[in-house]
Amino acid sequence: MAEGAVVVEQELTGRPGERDPRAVELSAAVSRLRRALAAHPALLPDRDAAEDELAALDAMAGAGEPELSRLRRSLLLVAGAVGSVSALAPALGDVRTAVDRFDAEKTDEVKGPGSGDGAS
Repeated sequence: MAEGAVVVEQELTGRPGERDPRAVELSAAVSRLRRALAAHPALLPDRDAAEDELAALDAMAGAGEPELSRLRRSLLLVAGAVGSVSALAPALGDVRTAVDRFDAEKTDEVKGPGSGDGAS
């Protein structure tokens, strides 16, 4: 089974043994938000839910090509749990940007090269 994991990583990066840069970015963003959440002194009623979903996001990033709908679901749950805390907004924004990178590649494939929005 370890060989299959290497094949997945090779498909994503083109080089065996190297992680997908989008997954690396997502893991780093999740770590920053986890640290910010841990340092936040206020009692948050949904802190446990946020921490659980951040753990799930990190696990998905480490496992290879995550399912976009699952990433978005976890992001939505985290945002719902901590979104009203302005001190956590920058770190939460980083997680959102990292999740969006998994969709950007698919969007580019659908549009194709040279396609734009028509604005000049």
